[in-house]
Amino acid sequence: MAPRKKKRPPSRKAALPPAPRRTSRAGKRPGAVRAAVAPAPVRALQYKVVELSTVDEGTLERTVNEWSAQGWNLDGVQFAMRESSKRPAMAFVFFTREGAPAAHDVEAARGRLREMAETGSPSARLLASPDFTGNAAASSSEYVYSRPPGMVSAHERLAQLAGLDEPERPERGLILEPDE
Repeated sequence: MAPRKKKRPPSRKAALPPAPRRTSRAGKRPGAVRAAVAPAPVRALQYKVVELSTVDEGTLERTVNEWSAQGWNLDGVQFAMRESSKRPAMAFVFFTREGAPAAHDVEAARGRLREMAETGSPSARLLASPDFTGNAAASSSEYVYSRPPGMVSAHERLAQLAGLDEPERPERGLILEPDE
């Protein structure tokens, strides 16, 4: 007997999706179809990092339980490893929770900007002071940087280590002349 040929299943055509229902809107006002839902206010996330110097299962478990009970959500754990061992030296446990958005004090910020516009920034005054830069021409600033007693600059410390009595002042605008 000859082998029988298999019959192919009849081909199917894709059915169209059912037509959407159309409701009559006669007599309804335009905004009555959907109820307006007010979006939830976006709240700022608060972050907490707990540093553990003793890393074992017990301290990790106690830390997570303690902060979770206070409403914090565990965000992750990072370990700082020792070079000579596979045991972690420290662990940092990260938590987050939703908090109230920070209140912006616009008037205080504007007042601070006005003050800085009139008097200059504290950083600029510090850089312009003669003790900080070594430039006596900048002594017109009312703010004068004074070093705490006993503190020396890196340049002065190197001069002390080299055995010099007084460090050489760096020359500014030095022009070297070529040898003839």
